[in-house]
Amino acid sequence: MMGDIVLNRLTKTYGKGEIKAVDEVSFSVEKGERFGLIGPDGAGKTSIFRMLATLLLPDGGTASVSGYDVVGDFRQIRRHIGYMPGKFSLYQDLSVEENLGFFATVFNTSVRQNYDLIKDIYVQLAPFKQRRAGALSGGMKQKLALCCALIHRPKVLFLDEPTTGVDSVSRKEFWEMLKGLKKEGITVLVSTPYMDEASLCERIALMQSGEMLTIDSPDEIIRNFKGDLYAVRAFPMSQLLGVLKKNPLVASCFSFGEYHHITFKDESVDGQSVTMKELLLFNELTDQGYEELEIKRITPTIEDCFIQLMNR
Repeated sequence: MMGDIVLNRLTKTYGKGEIKAVDEVSFSVEKGERFGLIGPDGAGKTSIFRMLATLLLPDGGTASVSGYDVVGDFRQIRRHIGYMPGKFSLYQDLSVEENLGFFATVFNTSVRQNYDLIKDIYVQLAPFKQRRAGALSGGMKQKLALCCALIHRPKVLFLDEPTTGVDSVSRKEFWEMLKGLKKEGITVLVSTPYMDEASLCERIALMQSGEMLTIDSPDEIIRNFKGDLYAVRAFPMSQLLGVLKKNPLVASCFSFGEYHHITFKDESVDGQSVTMKELLLFNELTDQGYEELEIKRITPTIEDCFIQLMNR
């Protein structure tokens, strides 16, 4: 595989080898691409980030960043990457200005030298530049951490769950900042447990228990959803979930916000089409006394696709 980031059957185990956190994962990320690792806690995202950032040694497979091997060329990699871990890890007793100055010095550069890269972010931090990092809000801590990760103009940026624990407005602002890095040619590998953020990446990998479920653009993953998806709502909802799961017409069912999402079984029931199955289900639930019943066909989300792939 070719790319700015390349993983070939990368593996990481913990304990005495019985816990496989990353299970022979392979993918590549092109230069300047915004690539997302999407999955819940325990999917293996952080272990992948730490191996690519040369903080962990892999137990199998190979990986390279900007053409450098993560094991043999770790010093070169560290000079060319920016890394923002999930947990805020800057110096809490230093001010915003002091943190930026420190990280610039570490990489033998200055805030002034690379100011053009961080200016759109720094302008929001400027009113708080004398404030200690530990006293900043979650959104401001996030912006400061991103500035420090970019201060040396890295070729590759690793962002491990950067929006976890911040409000929705700060999350939106953060992704707008990432879009602005495209013109700088910086490769961005970002992980998130939020399925709604998947559409903000150019390509994504859906992960579960250390394995890749699929890799593609968000739109293509949605297009590959198997079957038609329906949203069902009636009262009482908690009782309805169990009834739907036992219904012979229903292939899959899970709760999703104020609706239950279902797919119908592929095989025909007395030669009935999916539309007829929808009508049959509606009549069955009505006869069982469910009130304010609503069944409608909907477009799948990335989360719907993830659940379908996981169940397979």
